[in-house]
Amino acid sequence: MRLRKRPPASPHPADGLTVVVISDTHDMHREVEVPQGDLLIHAGDFMMDNRSAEGLLDFNQWLGELPHPFRVVIPGNHDSVLEDRSRRRLITNAALLINESVEIMGLKIWGAPTTPLLSEAFGGVSERDRAKLYSRIPADTNLLVTHGPPFGILDHGPGSGYPAGCRQLLDAVRRVKPMLHVFGHVHAGYGTFKSPDTLFVNAALPGNGYDLSNPPHVIRLPRI
Repeated sequence: MRLRKRPPASPHPADGLTVVVISDTHDMHREVEVPQGDLLIHAGDFMMDNRSAEGLLDFNQWLGELPHPFRVVIPGNHDSVLEDRSRRRLITNAALLINESVEIMGLKIWGAPTTPLLSEAFGGVSERDRAKLYSRIPADTNLLVTHGPPFGILDHGPGSGYPAGCRQLLDAVRRVKPMLHVFGHVHAGYGTFKSPDTLFVNAALPGNGYDLSNPPHVIRLPRI
């Protein structure tokens, strides 16, 4: 994966880096107040079933206007425009990860757009296929970025009895033990959860609808 970056405007502390995480902006990216940081991660659904190149180009232009030296993006189930491989080259202002990895400031980041939604963009065809895909996550991955959540972790709203996460992804997270796992998709699951090995962050900015009621998460990580 070729890394797109811009030189930092000012030196960053040597003891750590600031990661800003967002997801599910659904064509409303220009309405988001994005905090400063070293690395921006967008965990998918930056469009709303918009297949136009114009919408994708606007999103890419917005990414280029942000001050973050590094930016990482994965698609989500509403980003069907990027199922067309020829359109992927239009993302030039971020590292676009589709079942692949990139190294940034010593951090090994692996990203995937897959969810169990079979009829939507990047939907996993079967449990077996998802297990095969997630078996490819390198064991030394520091940051994992997926569109959907792992099963049982920030994958449903308060009072909901229907967890929408992926069991195969949960198995992979338990194997890899990344320091940070960022996702979105389930808007009502917005928040954080800390296990002994991993900080899980559901970065979906909408609330139960599409009103961008949640702020971006800002996370401080040690440098590797």
